[in-house]
Amino acid sequence: MTLFDTVGYPEPPAVAGEAETLLGSLERQRATFAWKCAGLDEEDLRVSVGVSTVTLGGLLKHLAYLEDLNFTRGVAGARLPSPWREVDWATEPGWDWRSADDDRAAELYLLWEQAVDRSRQAVAAVLMTVGVDSVYTAPDGTLLTLRRLIVDMIEEYARHTGHADLIREAVDGRVGEDPPGPAYPFEIR
Repeated sequence: MTLFDTVGYPEPPAVAGEAETLLGSLERQRATFAWKCAGLDEEDLRVSVGVSTVTLGGLLKHLAYLEDLNFTRGVAGARLPSPWREVDWATEPGWDWRSADDDRAAELYLLWEQAVDRSRQAVAAVLMTVGVDSVYTAPDGTLLTLRRLIVDMIEEYARHTGHADLIREAVDGRVGEDPPGPAYPFEIR
């Protein structure tokens, strides 16, 4: 059994600079999403609601990919890690969503946790030197600031946490947006 733990529930600072506020909001979104997905087995991570094919496992893998795409490759300029670099995205669009059904729960949790860790490191390195105004070139040639990439990830998590709300309620009735108590360990089966 693996523990997926957070000390307290992260709240964005009420009075702070732009970077601290943006990162505080992103961390709150990540924590809420993690709480929605925590403690589930493979079968639970494959549940979908209604006609949708979206699953919690697919959300974990998709958000891990976006973390690496935006921050590991985009901000840090590093090569995409495995499994992303082995995928031919031109012939396999949506692979992150579909392939999650073949993964074990522990693998999906670890993939997401590692991607988030890499993202935190990449963003921290930039904030120590340049700040949120640093500019990156997207694969299509569009210029984006770190500010924009963080805002995009906040939006991505917010949207997908809404999906996770519905799916998790269908799995075991868990509802709400934050865990009870001042600290919460997540058990992963």
